[in-house]
Amino acid sequence: MTLTTAKKGVILLSGGLDSTTVLAIATAQGYACHCLSFRYGQKQSIELERARHIATTYAAAQHLILDLDLGKIGGSALTTDQLVPKDRDLNHSGDDIPITYVPARNMIFLAHAVAWAEVIGASDLFIGVNAVDYSGYPDCRPEFLAAFTEMANLGTKAGITGTRKFAIHAPLLRMSKREIIEKGLALGVNYNDTHSCYEPQGGKACGHCDACLLRRQGFMEAGVPDPTIYAEG
Repeated sequence: MTLTTAKKGVILLSGGLDSTTVLAIATAQGYACHCLSFRYGQKQSIELERARHIATTYAAAQHLILDLDLGKIGGSALTTDQLVPKDRDLNHSGDDIPITYVPARNMIFLAHAVAWAEVIGASDLFIGVNAVDYSGYPDCRPEFLAAFTEMANLGTKAGITGTRKFAIHAPLLRMSKREIIEKGLALGVNYNDTHSCYEPQGGKACGHCDACLLRRQGFMEAGVPDPTIYAEG
């Protein structure tokens, strides 16, 4: 099946470990992948540089980068001068939502993904959210995805006319970080190309934010070397 005849999928691609694994899964399933990334006011640009490279590596049908300024809304350490928490206990309560949560980010991202999918004739959207090894974000839960899918099909021309029904795929939802890494490696993902750190230092991962801690733990539990270059060496 060529890209011109393959079913289209919109892939939310951040340049991180999870979204790259999702892109590999969608590619393996035969989708023509239309990757969507966002310059949303995050304090670092490394992840978008990685997203561009990864989309090219996977021969994405398209890679669209949209500009949003969520920094003007504020409320997150990822878009403001607030300090990113370091060395948190990974066994914290799921009700403990950290300051790295960006208000309604996945809701906003998925809304744009649905709009693009409607334009290009895609029904399937892929997102790398995870409800197991995650930082307590409310928009990474299955309940959120189910509600958003219903909303997307009620609030679009394609949905109400029956032209197509949107489906949101979250293949990593029930997987641990170890399982995600193992799945990606089986699909040939080069995790050296990915970026996870919330607050990189001189192009290197800090090694202490939630994203770094989960990534390090995942590679350790998978029993494979972590290719990440950390600031501490």
